[in-house]
Amino acid sequence: MLHKTRGIVLHHIKYSESSIIAYIYTEGFGRQTYLVNSVRGKKTTSRANLFQPLFLLELDVYYKPQRDLQRIKEFRNILPFKTIPYDVIKSSIVLFLAEILYRTLREEESNPTLFDFLINAIQLFDNSTKGILNFHILFLLQFTKFLGFFPINNFSLINRYLDLKNGTFVTSKPFHPYYLEKDLSQIFSQMLNKDLHEFNSVISPAGKRGLILEKILEYYQLHVEGLGTVKSLKVLREVFH
Repeated sequence: MLHKTRGIVLHHIKYSESSIIAYIYTEGFGRQTYLVNSVRGKKTTSRANLFQPLFLLELDVYYKPQRDLQRIKEFRNILPFKTIPYDVIKSSIVLFLAEILYRTLREEESNPTLFDFLINAIQLFDNSTKGILNFHILFLLQFTKFLGFFPINNFSLINRYLDLKNGTFVTSKPFHPYYLEKDLSQIFSQMLNKDLHEFNSVISPAGKRGLILEKILEYYQLHVEGLGTVKSLKVLREVFH
């Protein structure tokens, strides 16, 4: 049966000389894997370009429950990017976030609230010009609300250490290595109080931005089974330095 739905491209791989397999987070069916025919080749290069990371598509798809590989009949770009493809920093951040989403979004069912969060976040980033170096950091923190492990922000003069295993601030250093020191814990607490649209007001010391990101990824590793190595992190580090 043919369905219309919107989708966010997470990743794609070559399948044949003319086809690709695309991993897309859809509004109607959650994460789905699609065989897309006739998008590779000299005359169809522009069609394959629509499957770049986090591109927003309107899809006509054939959907069969319990099927590992679905099919796309038609696809169109909606809300074309204004800045991301032309900004090396933005495109590197998008590549990184797309990989995180590819590794964490696993549910094959509709979640309109999550889909709206993602599509609004992508548009917000594309339209922004200030504070973009902090966007992915705040995005990752806000995204944990949907993954089920948003930290409890009980930071205080007493609770000064963030326990990454338990996602809460504690009075003394835990008996394991997964925690943040007091100065970094305070920065995290301030970030947890921010909504995503406030990302350009986040004060993140430039010298600690890389460490903050590493600790957030460590937090993800502790709470997302089988997350694996985030390969695009290397690209992000090279661009930022």
